[in-house]
Amino acid sequence: MSKLLSYLKTSTFRKNLIIAIVSVFAFLLLIFFCLRFYTRHGEGVGVPKLQGLPVGQAIALLEEQGLRYQIDSVYQIDRTPGMVVEQDPDAGTNVKLNRTIYLTIITLNAPDVGFPDIFNMSYLEARAVLSNYGIKIADTSYTSDIMRDRVLEVSFRGKTIRKGDPVPKGSSIAMVLGDGKGASEVDLPNLVGLSLPEAIFALKGSSLNPGSIYYEGAVTDSVNARIIKQYPTVSDSLSKVAIGTSVDMVLSNDPAPVE
Repeated sequence: MSKLLSYLKTSTFRKNLIIAIVSVFAFLLLIFFCLRFYTRHGEGVGVPKLQGLPVGQAIALLEEQGLRYQIDSVYQIDRTPGMVVEQDPDAGTNVKLNRTIYLTIITLNAPDVGFPDIFNMSYLEARAVLSNYGIKIADTSYTSDIMRDRVLEVSFRGKTIRKGDPVPKGSSIAMVLGDGKGASEVDLPNLVGLSLPEAIFALKGSSLNPGSIYYEGAVTDSVNARIIKQYPTVSDSLSKVAIGTSVDMVLSNDPAPVE
């Protein structure tokens, strides 16, 4: 122990200690400057403001400053195609040369969406659903139907579309809606061969009224009597009549004549 203390008091130890301290300091200083040179500390360029520029102009600015770029695209209704809407890093950020700048632009072509099932919905319900799909309503027309504003048909560019058909996002479609008045005409049922209760039931189901009832020949069994004639008569030229039309009937126990 005494020898160690004696050595620490010698000039040789002090000389070696100074050399060691200077060497460590020089080594740390060398590392600092090497790292500064390697990383080019303080060197770089400011990212220009690209948002709102056409993509071609944005790319030209980046290339002038020695920056790379990567482009992604989104579709937005009523936005100019090819316009930069987002950038990363933000404008004014100091970055090194060759840094990649990420751009998001508006795509030119709208993506297709499957047309939603809006049929038999009300107009207001259908409009809300279509809005979520990015589809607009350009025109509406009305046709006879018992429900007001019920969606009956949809067309796009003159072609009828169904649930699931591909439609470009942002497109405008035309709708056919119910007028709430019902059909003005209905099919005239053929009553020949039916009993009177059956015929009346068929007429009521078609929104028609039983008219005058006649009998032909000797009707001995009114329950089993069958209709042999009706007025108006179903024919090639007459298959529909107005709602509420009265239909006259002729009944008989004899088989209906073959016409």
